[in-house]
Amino acid sequence: MAAREGQEEMATTKPEVVRKAERLVVSTMGGRDASHDAAHAFRVRDLALSLAKEEGLVSSPQSLEIVELAALLHDIGDYKYTKDLVEDTTIVEKFLEEEVLEESKREKILGIIKGMGFKNEVAQLSFVNASVELGVVQDADRLDAIGAIGIARCFTFGGSTNQILHDPDILPRQGLSKEAYMKKEGKQTTINHFHEKLFKLKDLMKTKCRIRAYVDFENMQDPLYWDSLTEKFQAGKERAERRHKFMQDFVAEFYDEWSGRA
Repeated sequence: MAAREGQEEMATTKPEVVRKAERLVVSTMGGRDASHDAAHAFRVRDLALSLAKEEGLVSSPQSLEIVELAALLHDIGDYKYTKDLVEDTTIVEKFLEEEVLEESKREKILGIIKGMGFKNEVAQLSFVNASVELGVVQDADRLDAIGAIGIARCFTFGGSTNQILHDPDILPRQGLSKEAYMKKEGKQTTINHFHEKLFKLKDLMKTKCRIRAYVDFENMQDPLYWDSLTEKFQAGKERAERRHKFMQDFVAEFYDEWSGRA
């Protein structure tokens, strides 16, 4: 009962701009295949807010708003779903202007959306000076691309584009340029996507695990105190390890079953 009341309270205090962003996501992404639909955007938002907490952004409402809006809006103009296969942020830009967000916020949100894609790291663009907000949203999006949900999304997208599951004669592409990755020229297989992208994401995570202790000076001499009140945060990198292992096991089983060994 208390949990439900808490959820209802959170729902009533949700900023109107977030509600509008959610409606925009549903209206623009609702008709897509399930690999990049509205549910994906909502999962990324939830993951991003969780990571933001672990990165210490809860004390900055402005940062949380940037993270939430960027996470919700990040795939509206995804190049895979535009007419010319070119990323298009027109709808997002118009929305942010109509909501009269401060220019600095608009720039940060658009900067995250334009800079968070895997294709940018394929091109070896530098993220040394990337903001914490970008790292949080990027990691959230990548977590949704791996693990059990990542596997489901991978095969869903492959099916939507009539990709074959696997062909031992079609090897994963190596040393991809940004252009080659985006165009996806030549015959490709769904299983190769694990090697070309998904298995690489674990080592590209920006947020890392940390330990936080809540100090109670009256009881701090008790050794058990530290075991009971130390909170371990599973930031992006640690979460990715678990999901990565799940994918490795799945792909190994896939190859065994394909070849008749299992």
